[in-house]
Amino acid sequence: MAIQQGGTNAFSTGLMNGVYNFTSGSFKIALYTGAASLGPDTASYTLADEVVATGYSAGGEALTVSVAPTSSNDVSYVSFSNVTWTAALTARGALIYQVGGSNPTVCVLDFGSDKTSTSTFTVQFPTANNTNAIIRIN
Repeated sequence: MAIQQGGTNAFSTGLMNGVYNFTSGSFKIALYTGAASLGPDTASYTLADEVVATGYSAGGEALTVSVAPTSSNDVSYVSFSNVTWTAALTARGALIYQVGGSNPTVCVLDFGSDKTSTSTFTVQFPTANNTNAIIRIN
């Protein structure tokens, strides 16, 4: 399996079981190489094929929820602030996960191809609204 973008099965069932709390929980984003095998069955954060680079720490960076759970036009959504690493690195995708317990996953991001930075690597999230936010449920 390559990197398959989308929400994870752990997230779908975890929502129903009260595992995730976007108001008070801690979330991180980790970067991965093109060799990573990430997708809907990725249940928890993994070190396998995570980016290794000076300026990048295993486990990734903390995410700040930019829009707490909000509803508009029958769509509930959550979004995060952009995150930046001051590092020269190459990544093909990312994994968002909640910190704690088994570090359950939220979603997998596929960048479409290897993305390389020579000094600063930024993951820019889409506009936080009911049609574009990174997490939308209707």
